[in-house]
Amino acid sequence: MHELLEAFGADDDEGVLGWQERALCAQTDPEAFFPEKGGSTREAKKVCLSCEVRGECLEYALAHDERFGIWGGLSERERRKLKKRAV
Repeated sequence: MHELLEAFGADDDEGVLGWQERALCAQTDPEAFFPEKGGSTREAKKVCLSCEVRGECLEYALAHDERFGIWGGLSERERRKLKKRAV
């Protein structure tokens, strides 16, 4: 993970992507956050609800136009709707 942080210009654990180390999804099954088309997002969203870095995660996904998976407790469709409302 340290190499990844350095690649994004972060000098310390709380750098650009330091929040990812505190994310609850990093401690759970990653497949839950990238369900098959039509699959349930319920379990992933449940984890996100109690995650302390949910806001940072959502900001990252919106800023980097993440098109797949659950980020910050929202699906790709939900993030797309959020972006449309913000414009």
